Amino acid sequence: MPTRILPAVGDADAVRSLTTLLSQLPDAEPVAPVADSTQLVDTLARLAAESVDELPEVVVVHERIGPVPALELIREVALRFPAVGVILVTSDASPGLFQAAMDYGARGLAALPLSYEELASRVQAVAQWSAGVRRHLGSGGDVFTGVGGTVVTVSGAKGGVGATLTAVQLALAAQASGRTTALVDMDLQTGDVAAYLDVQFRRSVVDLAAINDISPRVLADAVFRHDTGLALLLAPGEGERGEDVTDRAARQIVSALRSRYEVVVIDCGAQLGGAGAAAVEMADTALLVTTPDVIAVRGAKRAVRMWDRLQIRKAEETTVVVNRHTRSTEIQPPLIRKITGTAVAATAIPAHFKELQAVVDAGRVHELENKSAVKQALWGLAGELGLVKAAEGDRRTGRPRGDRGSVSFRRRRDSGG
Repeated sequence: MPTRILPAVGDADAVRSLTTLLSQLPDAEPVAPVADSTQLVDTLARLAAESVDELPEVVVVHERIGPVPALELIREVALRFPAVGVILVTSDASPGLFQAAMDYGARGLAALPLSYEELASRVQAVAQWSAGVRRHLGSGGDVFTGVGGTVVTVSGAKGGVGATLTAVQLALAAQASGRTTALVDMDLQTGDVAAYLDVQFRRSVVDLAAINDISPRVLADAVFRHDTGLALLLAPGEGERGEDVTDRAARQIVSALRSRYEVVVIDCGAQLGGAGAAAVEMADTALLVTTPDVIAVRGAKRAVRMWDRLQIRKAEETTVVVNRHTRSTEIQPPLIRKITGTAVAATAIPAHFKELQAVVDAGRVHELENKSAVKQALWGLAGELGLVKAAEGDRRTGRPRGDRGSVSFRRRRDSGG
């Protein structure tokens, strides 16, 4: 269900700015703002008298609220209404104030001027915390906050570098280890996830694009359940329909998936559109796949710079994955790190296309043999990224349950990353 957010802001200009941003958040339901501390406490008391479920999940307190100072007001709300999470909005984002706000009971702090990304992150985290408190109190329902799972995007430095294969194998590794996993094809015009996994489908990500409130049932209807256990949300069969998936729709879809699955892997392809950009911006980990050749590495550098210019993601927040790696090539991971300014995954994927050709041509890459060096490297990358859950008896090796004994997650010493 939507996350109810109550702004407590005394300044008229700040009210307009804050409510505009809040209204853009996925699964958010801003309620009428209150102008001072007295009105806030009275409103919460009235709602609590009816039921804990009537309380908003999140209260956003502006630093210039009065007459009670912001920190004192936060303390009162935290003590009287423990199921409500409070975010302090302030121009002073120093460590000292952050610590003070936490001591007074705030669950988050957002710096002025507000940015969509930061506010969305804070609201989602606090909403998840509030939902957990209410479940503990026995009063929570099926809260759908769009928070919870780990989101990983996989983009290509250019076409043909192996981004889709990487995304598929990362998702398979996470699923095999026991994590509930969704694989999303956000390469909306040329997506090949369905072809790689031998899937015939009717519904796609486009079916969710026009829905403002993606309920668990609606999401389940759009997802295809693969034989491997993966939940697939696929690109449309008609590429022109991909234009229906806006950046706002993508944010809502990713948030909905994140709240239902422990791991969400998104194949964004090599072309950046609004939906893919939104996914990369929201991701916990953004991977950029390249091959160790001049053209691909230039493409990776170009993509990293574009992401930075568009304020989608900084270079240092991006991880490059080197595919088709050999020791003999002149371009090694350390050089790629230097050229792109990004992190480079310690696990490099070896150049063994002969292992892949049969399963790729058959559209059954999920049947890639366990002894495949490519599969072992990609599943090792999943371990490096923290996407797999080790079985009880395999904690030392980090092998995923379901492929016991076939894959080790030890980092490759020759990867150079």
